[in-house]
Amino acid sequence: MSEPKKKAKHQSSSPRHPQKKGDEVLGAGVLHEPDGPTYGQPTPCECDAHQDALGEPFCALIEINLDGGGYLARHPKLKNLTGTGSEVSDAIANLRQSVAIYFAQISSASPAPSRRHFDTATSSAQYVPSAEKVPTVKIQPANPDLLSIKEASEWASVHIGKTVTTSNISYLIQYGRVKKIGENGPTQVSRKDLENYYKSHNRKREVSWKDQLGSDLNWALSFEQYKEAETTKHVHRLHPYKGKFIPQLVEYFLDAHTDNFKTETYFQRGDIILDPFSGSGTTMVQSNELGMHAIGVDISAFNALVGNCKVAHYNLPDVKAELGRISLALKSFLENSHVVEFEEKLLQELYTFNNKFFPVPEYKYRLAQGEINEKQYGAQKEKEFLPIYNKLIAEYGIKLRQERNKTFLDKWFSQHIRDELEFVFNELTRIKDQTTKEIIAVILSRTMRSCRATTHADLATLLEPVTTTYYCSKHGKMCKPLFSILKWWESYADDTFKRLIQFGKLRTDTFQKCLIGDSRAIDIFAELKKRNSAFGELAETQKIAGIFSSPPYVGLIDYHEQHAYAYDLFGFKRNDELEIGPLFKGNTREAKEGYIKGISDVLNNCKRFLVPNYNIFLVANDKFNMYPRIAENVGMSIVDQFKRPVLNRTEKDKGAYCETIFHLKQK
Repeated sequence: MSEPKKKAKHQSSSPRHPQKKGDEVLGAGVLHEPDGPTYGQPTPCECDAHQDALGEPFCALIEINLDGGGYLARHPKLKNLTGTGSEVSDAIANLRQSVAIYFAQISSASPAPSRRHFDTATSSAQYVPSAEKVPTVKIQPANPDLLSIKEASEWASVHIGKTVTTSNISYLIQYGRVKKIGENGPTQVSRKDLENYYKSHNRKREVSWKDQLGSDLNWALSFEQYKEAETTKHVHRLHPYKGKFIPQLVEYFLDAHTDNFKTETYFQRGDIILDPFSGSGTTMVQSNELGMHAIGVDISAFNALVGNCKVAHYNLPDVKAELGRISLALKSFLENSHVVEFEEKLLQELYTFNNKFFPVPEYKYRLAQGEINEKQYGAQKEKEFLPIYNKLIAEYGIKLRQERNKTFLDKWFSQHIRDELEFVFNELTRIKDQTTKEIIAVILSRTMRSCRATTHADLATLLEPVTTTYYCSKHGKMCKPLFSILKWWESYADDTFKRLIQFGKLRTDTFQKCLIGDSRAIDIFAELKKRNSAFGELAETQKIAGIFSSPPYVGLIDYHEQHAYAYDLFGFKRNDELEIGPLFKGNTREAKEGYIKGISDVLNNCKRFLVPNYNIFLVANDKFNMYPRIAENVGMSIVDQFKRPVLNRTEKDKGAYCETIFHLKQK
């Protein structure tokens, strides 16, 4: 081994050995560029953090030669080495595994070691005991195209300019978007596979969508930099709701920031915001976060329940106690049922079958490559598994359908699910605290939605009840209908409780309330005083600063029907006939005229509660060019339009789609 040009200065992460400024610390490892070539030689050290697996103090200095450049790596236990720069990361990733093997060897070696070193000249690590040598562990040259899951997440985050987690990479592997490399060792992926995936999902999508929807599409308002966990943060995911906007869109127009597109501030803390089509309450929640008051109005009693539950104050110990009581009672109710045992047996059979015919992630990768005809293969496997399923149904006496078929609850739930729902509902009625009762009702409704007799791919658009096992295109394997609500009930109970805590840490001391009523005629201040006199007095004195809302889209959604299960169970009155632009009325000429009149009537009614210099923002997909007429009808001007792409809509619809935020003011 030749002499080093310059001795490396010993560095340590302990207080006795402060790190150089600029070193990158990941875990306990440090990697930096030395002033000159340095050769790995264990250096005795007294710091407690640097005790090796054999109890002897030392620090290891390891040189990694890359294209003639020297890099110094140091770690107290000769493992988990990390570094900066892609070329260093590649080398370190390979080194990490080899050193771990080496360390395992010396940890079990006998006699006790007397010296150890890394031979950088031959790129090998070897332990030299006092009497004999342990076999050398070779460090293979790094393949710069292969990345571990952690390295892939780091590389992708830099590549696309937004955070990509290890879970995101695992998802791509599981669903066949990129190929898994390695069976027995650590999972790796190809950098080239990742490049191809992100190339087709980023800039290419923006260009393609602008070609289809127009060059005036404001991509900044896509909010694509936000992960799903952020667009469904805290209470925003208390219950599914079709047709809601993401909280970031509300924040963008309500908060005090300005940018190249939003050149002025429209609202300030303490203002009152109105959403006359409140839906699931997104505007109310974000108003609260921003220190603003908010009033919602909705024709749907269930929508108002969900919105008000998001902004309510809770006695959390009481909520937790009631959830625990009901869960315990439900488990006791199921003790005499064969359903749990049946589902466990069915899951075992599905696990074996799916591992054989739908191995993860190989099957989905082959699908993505076009090697398998999914429709034919899935139908074939459905037929093959059906005898196994039917045998278990007969063995455990499972009742697949209810005797009646009149209501939504009759048609879309198996008898066993219906019995459990009724049991939990009866337990719900015993709760004394009204806010506790309401939030637990929302949890039950969310559970119901997930337990309907439909496929995973059709949760948003019900087709026909499913009572047998089926090939699931969403998950790429055989799936089953549900036979008990217990799993989802416990999962949603836990999730909801956590979300209430999260929002509780962010909320401001402001008023929010959603009123049940028709926005075309409701006396907002009078109704508000009935529900909250203090808020009603404030609103009447201060007036409403403006509106931020997403009106119904003509002929798109039946807003009552999407939660029909909740209306059936809780007995809410339905007002389907008062919906503006529902799906059941279509988008005929008559329907469009009715829609224009309906939205115009809402704005004419609401503007009498607004301050004179109000700002109104309406989010709509105006493909029929109706909003200029609406503005004219109500004596307003469209002073600006913001056209934004909508990237994530329903489970199936991933095509190019946009909506416009219309900014209206008094003429």
